[in-house]
Formats: sequence, structure tokens, C-alpha cells
Amino acid sequence: MHWVKILGVAVGAAALLGLGIILGHFAIPKASDPLAPNTSDAQDLDLAILDLVMGQLDASRIRENLRELSKEPHVASSPRDEALVRLLLERWQDTETGLDAAKTYEYTVLLSFPRQEQPNIVEVVSPSGTVFHSFQPGEKNLTGEQVGPNVLQPYAAYAPPGTPKGLLVYANRGSEEDFKELETRGIKLEGTIALTRYGGVGRGAKAINAAKHGVVGVLVYTDPGDINDGKSLPTETFPNSWGLPPSGVERGSYYEYFGDPLTPYLPARPSTFRLDLNNISGFPPIPAQPIGFEDAKDLLCNLTGDSAPDSWQGKLGCDYKLGPGFKQDGSFPADSEVKVSVHNTLELRPSSNVLGIIQGAVEPDRYVIYGNHRDSWVHGAVDPSSGTAVLLEISRVLGTLLKKGTWRPRRSIIFASWGAEEFGLIGSTEFTEEFLSKLQERTVAYINVDISVFANATLRAQGTPPVQSVIFSATKEISAPGPSSLSIYDNWLRYTNRSSPVYGLVPSLGTLGAGSDYASFIHFLGISSMDLAYTYDKGKTSARIYPTYHTAFDTFDYMEKFLDPGFSSHQAVARTAGSVLLRLSDSRFLPLNVSDYSETLHSFLEAAQKDLGTLLEKHNISLSPLVTAVEKFKTAAAALVRRISTLQKNSPNPLQVRMVNDQLMLLERAFLNPRAFPENRYYSHVLWAPNTASAPTFPGLANACARAQDANSGSEAWAEVQRQLSIVVMALEGAAATLEPVDDL
Repeated sequence: MHWVKILGVAVGAAALLGLGIILGHFAIPKASDPLAPNTSDAQDLDLAILDLVMGQLDASRIRENLRELSKEPHVASSPRDEALVRLLLERWQDTETGLDAAKTYEYTVLLSFPRQEQPNIVEVVSPSGTVFHSFQPGEKNLTGEQVGPNVLQPYAAYAPPGTPKGLLVYANRGSEEDFKELETRGIKLEGTIALTRYGGVGRGAKAINAAKHGVVGVLVYTDPGDINDGKSLPTETFPNSWGLPPSGVERGSYYEYFGDPLTPYLPARPSTFRLDLNNISGFPPIPAQPIGFEDAKDLLCNLTGDSAPDSWQGKLGCDYKLGPGFKQDGSFPADSEVKVSVHNTLELRPSSNVLGIIQGAVEPDRYVIYGNHRDSWVHGAVDPSSGTAVLLEISRVLGTLLKKGTWRPRRSIIFASWGAEEFGLIGSTEFTEEFLSKLQERTVAYINVDISVFANATLRAQGTPPVQSVIFSATKEISAPGPSSLSIYDNWLRYTNRSSPVYGLVPSLGTLGAGSDYASFIHFLGISSMDLAYTYDKGKTSARIYPTYHTAFDTFDYMEKFLDPGFSSHQAVARTAGSVLLRLSDSRFLPLNVSDYSETLHSFLEAAQKDLGTLLEKHNISLSPLVTAVEKFKTAAAALVRRISTLQKNSPNPLQVRMVNDQLMLLERAFLNPRAFPENRYYSHVLWAPNTASAPTFPGLANACARAQDANSGSEAWAEVQRQLSIVVMALEGAAATLEPVDDL
């Protein structure tokens, strides 16, 4: 209706104006502010304040936060999701523990849901359509929390509706190589239904790969060999252990990209241009449906055909066959087919981000952003509410100090609760699209704490190289949970480490893909980012993630009983993230060590020389410009580190501090090239784009070489290799120039 559109435009304009007023207001330093102690430019990290915050982060309060957040299912845009928006606003507007400001920013986005009145279903049928067996949707009600009107039935979000049927084949993990293997073995895939297992490739890629080979429908299950260390009996799984029960089904988005599907590169405001539904790319081209491994066993263990390769075998207690179709002496007639009925619908829904803001005292126009998404598939105690529970506790402690007038950060802090992450990182992506210029110009770093606790063994940190040093500094000062006297750093070192040519043995910092809300910040905006969590001992389990991931069994009791009984790991993550946040917001000089990028670039260069050098020489392409560029960066980074050290020993003026901090902040942006990967939406960072090749080096170069290796010299494929090499060299030279003295023109 016309009045609805007018109201939507007005609301969108008001929200946009609101953020501009808030952040713009904070960018204007005040002549005097009674709430801003120690506002001189010399303000630096106050270790007494840091210790005070560490001591006040309370495990029992985090526990109660989690109980409240996860007591009901809260899928994006649901009434409970909106209730949590109000809860966050209330906390951040509290007169005793609140922040300077809190506000919501709403987007109208395209989401996908199953039909409650017409559930998705999988059936074994005769060629004429007679139903021999029906696999009911949903999970068994083991704890009284797996049924109810707000429990979303298992489905593949964004999979199209349809009722395909055909002979069943087993396609392992649904990769392109897996389908090619089936065809190599003489199996005709046209018109079949493919049964695949989670892992290997993304959810949506399984359906995309299948459709290329004529498959008409896809089923996806979680094999107990991939999640439960082979255990599959009800007595061995939840609620008797942390293992996924036989009826457990992983929900998830099957959309290939991130952000609102209708408004790529544009914020999904009511007035924004939207694509026609027929022009959307990235959706599964064929119906898909996830099922539990007890249902997968009935299908897979009755297949006929050759035995699957050893690497395709799982732990369902039978020899996995490839099909097509069922065996003669099985549970179903041999000529039976599988019918997949999917009734998903697409809906435009409002989804909100909630922002809580603390104004900086000295550099209010420099932002440290701390984010976590709010929405879940069902109760979501682990994913994402464990992260939100930590976020609320950190903001409570800082808000209390703020309201008492005893502390105010040097730089502004923005706490963010993102909406609709589970559907494809939608809330955070829309935010970065809307405020792209402001965020690129002013954001120091982005801290992401999505799932804060997978389990209680050790810290797991991922990030770009400059954040390594601040994470290390924080974790060395915090005790690890448990009876040992180790710091989080030393405990982390025990579980996962690497040998650094610069530092010796250090904990392993993982790289950032696109698994959570940091994606648009690092890949699209070029903002130094990190993701923090506590996780399990990979020496004791082969689980690819915690077993009840995206199921109706991810509940508060599951967390309290199996993952973090005393909530000490939650407290450890709160202290780690809180310490990193304070160090980034309060340190006079930003604690971002740009020299740590030199080690990464050197390792990429060595891999390129080792894995690609001979091939490139064959086609008269030299890596010498890349060698020179890496060395130039290393020299510039080392010189900046020395310059900062000299400034710290003296009394630099505010402009000197600001100039150096801007160099540290802007380094990550220098690695962006929006034309580097036109086929990969939002990916602009030339170092961290997806690498589909085997060489662990610069992704654009590695991918181009993989595509060109069988082509002739002078072909377009080899021209693209040369283009990618030039892109990398230009980026490294630009990054080096960013680090050189600002008066060196």
C-alpha cells in the first residue's frame, strides 16, 4: 500500500539521520565534559581500569544472560527476535549501567521460511507415486524444547519449492569432484536425487554442483563420523552426551553470497532498488532438504550399486553404496524412488540491528566496533546467544564505569547486535553498505564474538595479522579456566601453535573466511578484524563443530551441562574480548603491529615461488616484481615500528600521534581492489579472498594459475594470471606507501 511505502521511507530516513547525528555528534570534541575524565591527548591505557574491568566481568551474570536470551526460539524477524531488540535497548539505556546512546536500524530484507501448514517432507515412493515410507520433518522431543509453534522445522533456507523424485544416489559431500567421480564410474545422474553429507563444501554449493550434472533434488545429512566421533545410538548422544542425536538436523542458509539477496551493494531500506526475483543469483537451483542421520541411514544403507570409495564411507554401520536406486533385499522395493517435497516461501521481512555507543573522550571520531548477531535458528544457546551473553556483560561493566564518571575511552566504542546473520550475514552487511564511507574513514578495528563458547578447552582466535599482537598481549595477562595456573596464552599454546621466524613458538591465529559478521568488515571495507571464542580439544574429537549446531537441541541446558558447566569459559572470553576492546579503544598508539603482515606476505611469496614458480617461468612470467614488493613492505613496516617506538619514548604532539595511528588503521584498506575478483561479490581484499587452488599463496594469483595451467601462452587465461600478479604487486606497493612517513611524497 502507498501509505506503507511512505511510512517506510520516513522511518528509513529517520534512522539514517539518527546514526548521522549520533556518530557525527561524537566526532565533535567537547570543550568541557564532566563525564569525560582524563581527556588530554596523553590519555593512554589505564592498567588499573583494565584490572577493574577484568575483575568485574561475572560468570554468573553471563549465565543469567544466556538463560534469558535462549529461553525461546528467536529466528530473525520473529516476535521473540524483536523482543530481544527491546531487551538490548533497555540494557543500553539503563540509567546505572547503560551507554551514551542506543538505537535500532531497521532493514527490509528477503528471508526464506518453511510452511508450517505444509511441512517439507521426504518419501520413498513407487514409480506410480505410491508412498512406501515417509520421513517426517522435525526432531524428536527429547527435552520438551524440540516442539512448539515457534520451533522452526528443519529446512534449507532459500532452497526453491518443488517436488522432484528420482532414483537415489550417494554423492559424498556434494563437491564438483564428487559428482565427477560418480560420472566416471558410469553412474547416470540425470533425474536422480542426491544424498550428500555436510562438510567439504558450503551448503548451497552442494545443490549448485548437483544441478550442473542433472540431479533434480538434494538431501543433506550430518554423518556421525563427522560430528559424533562415530557414536550414533540414542544412549550415546544428547541428552546423555554432547553428541548429536539421531533425529538432529542442521538448518542453515543455502544462499551462496552474503547480504540481502535483493539489494547487493545497497542497504535494504524501503526506498532502495530491488532486483527482480528472477534475477537473483546464489540461490540453490533445485530443491534441497536437510535430514537427520537416522533417516539418512534408512536410505543410504539400502542403496544398491558399487561400494563408495573408502574416503566416502561414514559411521552409519553399513557399507555405503553409490546407487542409483535401492537393493533387491532391502527395506524398500528395488524400483522405489525418493520424492522430496519442499514448500519454502520467500518473504520480505523487517530486521533490526541494535547499536550501543560510548563516546570517545579524545578521538570520538575513531570507532572500535564489537559485534555479535542476535538471531538463531531455534533456541540458539550456543549460536549465537553465548556471544550475546558475553557482549551484554562487557557492556554492563563498561556502562557502570561510564555512568559513575570514572572512565571514558579515548576512542568511541560501538556495540552492535546484528540481525538476520543466519540467513547470510544480512544485518552487518547492510550496515556496512549504508555507512561504507564513514566506517572506512573512521573504524580502527572490528571485534566479532559470535559463538563465544564451543567447548571449554582453549581459546580459538582468528584475525588479520595486525591484531595478533593485541590478542597475545591480552591473553598473557588472563588466567585460563581450570585448575592449572596457566594464562590463556600459555594454555592456547599447548593446543594449537606454530613456529614463527620472528617470535619462535606462538599460538596459531586462524584466518578469516566468511563464516560470521566480520566478513563484510574485512573483505568489503578492509577493516582489521578478529573473531574470538573458546573451543574444544581437537586431539580428543574430530567433530567439525559442536554437535547440536543449528538444531533444536542447542539449548541452555545443553550449554550448562556439556560445554561450560561453570561458565568459566564464557568469563575467559569476556575477559579476553574486554581486554582487547580496552587496549584498542584506550591505548594512545594503536596496538596493531603492522610488521606481522611481513611474515604473512613472506610465506605467501615462498609458496608462490615453490608451487607456481616453474609454471610461471614456462610462460615467461617473472615473480621478481612480487619479491621486490614484499621486501619494500617489510622495510616500510619495520621503519614505522621504529618510528612509533621513538615517539613513545618522547613527547609527541597530538598530530604526530594521529598521523601514525591513521597509518596503522588504514593499512588494511590498502589491500583492497574492488576490481580484483568481479566474480566474487563483496570480496575486495587481495590477500584474503577465497582460494580454490591448492597453493597457499595470494588467492587471485593461485586461482588464475589453476585455471590457466592447461592453456596456451598468450591466451586470455594467462593474461588473467599476469593481471592478478600486477594486482598483488600494486596492493603491496600501496600498502608500503601507506606505512612510509606521511611527509614522504
